[in-house]
Amino acid sequence: MPSTGLPRRRRVVQLSALLAMLAAFAAQLVGALLAQVPVFVAASAAGLALDLYLQYKRPSLLSKLNRIRFDVTVRQLLRDMLILVGLLRIDDIQPLREHSPLTIALLFFYALHFVCQAVALMVRRVRTLPIVTRNIDASALRPSTAPPRILARRPGHRLLTFSVPATAGLLVTAVTGDVYGGAAGIGVSLALMAAGTVRLATWLLPKKRPATQQETLEWLDAWLAEYRPTVAMYFSGGTTSAYQANMWLSTLSELDGKPLIVLRERFMVQKIQATDVPIICIPRVAHMFALENSTLKMMLHPANSGKTSQVLRIPSIKHAFTNHGESDKLSSCNPYAKAYDEVWVAGPAARERYQLAETGVDDKDVVEVGRPQLAPILPYTGAPEGTYTTVLYAPTWEGWDGNPGNTSVVLAGENLVRALLEDDRVRLLYKPHPMTGSVDPEAGAADKRIRAMIAEANAGRSGPRPGPEAAAELDRRTAELDRLTSTGFRTGVDELERMLLQGSPEEGRAAAVAAAAAAWEAAYWASFPEWEHRIVVTARPGIYSCFNQADLLISDVSSVVSDYLHSEKPYAVANTSGMTETEFRAGFPTVRAAAVLSPDASGVPELLESVRRPEKDPYKEARAELKEHLLGPSDPPSLVRFNAAALALCAKADDRRARMTTRLAAEVPAQRTAGFDDTSEALDSDPAGSEALDSDPAGSEEPVGA
Repeated sequence: MPSTGLPRRRRVVQLSALLAMLAAFAAQLVGALLAQVPVFVAASAAGLALDLYLQYKRPSLLSKLNRIRFDVTVRQLLRDMLILVGLLRIDDIQPLREHSPLTIALLFFYALHFVCQAVALMVRRVRTLPIVTRNIDASALRPSTAPPRILARRPGHRLLTFSVPATAGLLVTAVTGDVYGGAAGIGVSLALMAAGTVRLATWLLPKKRPATQQETLEWLDAWLAEYRPTVAMYFSGGTTSAYQANMWLSTLSELDGKPLIVLRERFMVQKIQATDVPIICIPRVAHMFALENSTLKMMLHPANSGKTSQVLRIPSIKHAFTNHGESDKLSSCNPYAKAYDEVWVAGPAARERYQLAETGVDDKDVVEVGRPQLAPILPYTGAPEGTYTTVLYAPTWEGWDGNPGNTSVVLAGENLVRALLEDDRVRLLYKPHPMTGSVDPEAGAADKRIRAMIAEANAGRSGPRPGPEAAAELDRRTAELDRLTSTGFRTGVDELERMLLQGSPEEGRAAAVAAAAAAWEAAYWASFPEWEHRIVVTARPGIYSCFNQADLLISDVSSVVSDYLHSEKPYAVANTSGMTETEFRAGFPTVRAAAVLSPDASGVPELLESVRRPEKDPYKEARAELKEHLLGPSDPPSLVRFNAAALALCAKADDRRARMTTRLAAEVPAQRTAGFDDTSEALDSDPAGSEALDSDPAGSEEPVGA
């Protein structure tokens, strides 16, 4: 019931708000036609107030009206026109004759609104550069602060806000019959719109104009020549996919050479977490080939995307597919991987996976590099020491193929959570995949029901809570981390202003961010009581922080399992595939050291007992063996192997460039000689041509100088 009640109440609120707005227009129309001044004045004021409230507080509701072309401009224009109709119907008031200046001034106000909107479009176009940067000093591109958002990016807010004096003045005229009220109100609105337009236009003046497209591209070439990058991470994806790139940031920053991050979507620049590595977003493929003339030798690819093929066209750069995680799912041996020069995997298990899949990836192109980003995961230390056993339930999403075995959320999630919540000594951490429900609505609905169950269980629990100093410490740590990671922008900032604010990072910022992030995580977990279940759906804390809190992981066949195995802690995998347990274990090697849970969650009590009493844990030794099979050996460390692989691929890029240079140097003289021979043959067969050259001293020297 709680899970279905909330969406139903939301729909009721949405429908009520929209009906109230339509009712206000209907009452305004009836009051205007019948010359019922109190009715249409009240309806006009109520309609404008409701529109303002929804515009600022609940803009999502108005999107439904926008879809049927009943947008804010149409609504406000209709509202003002109905007020004029009401004035026409009132005795002694003739806005189209004696009071025609009111009508003309109101129309002029709307004309100014459209002029301001045209200026806003010009300003936004001028302030949209062909690239976006972060962690780079881009002052040469002349970035500046953004104009007020209400002027540049909020036409609906601007129209409604600046219309308030005009509408109020006209309503005063309707009540009093005095034209001066309307004239004063419209005059104020005109002054606001005119002043806003003039101020906005100042961003088109040379002093505030940023670099042109040509200047920007020339600056990019110069910056690449000065920075001389060697290895880059290339990433393209949707709004919820940034985690795929973020997990590689620490590894990228530790590599030898000059690292770089290349993005394709403008919004992704701010989705990348704190890092000192320079970031360049190049949205258009035509501008991507600036990288071809740079010193860039190789690119790491943590994900496949439709735009990946565009950068693979650059032959001077070698490409390695690292993926954003490894699991036994088919997506971890995608045939697209054969498009890369090398495929980097964690350990022998992934190499075997590609061989068995027979997707065209040559075994010689598979390089085992481990998973260096797993270093922050703490090792297993034995049975839980406190009162509560912390269980992390981290299911994956439903995937694109509709396979019911992809995620346990739909078929087993509620049963698993219910079984865990029935144990009074369990503290549950629920961290669903960010894309849960994006393909299958049933997965999204199940996720909401699970959250409602956890909230209800928390309401039935009690115990000591941390004092107010814990919350204050978390606030302090949050502010410090936000300050260091530059996420606290003012309202109305645009990407050009962010480029100004996110220039070259301060020296030592990376270490300061790492320390601040660790302090934030400690403050976060300390701010909640040890008995309280948690639903973790924000970017912070990350999945590895949740790993360190957990005594047990329950998940699906996914990279979460492989990463968690680094700790060698107990874990379980939900089997919603329809296979028998024997078939399930045989089909998915990552399950070899796991407890397998059926959709009815009947094995949860036994699983919890094995966690609390390690002597009953039958998979301890198997986890250590499987860890090496999945993630590779611990010596040499993964980061060392990863860096060696990067240097080796860079060397291959250097060798290719050297071969191309040698070949080109050999081909050019041959082409010149061939050109001379062709000219001689033509002259021998064409006396006229010979005479022409003989009669032209400049022409006679042309073959020699060619």
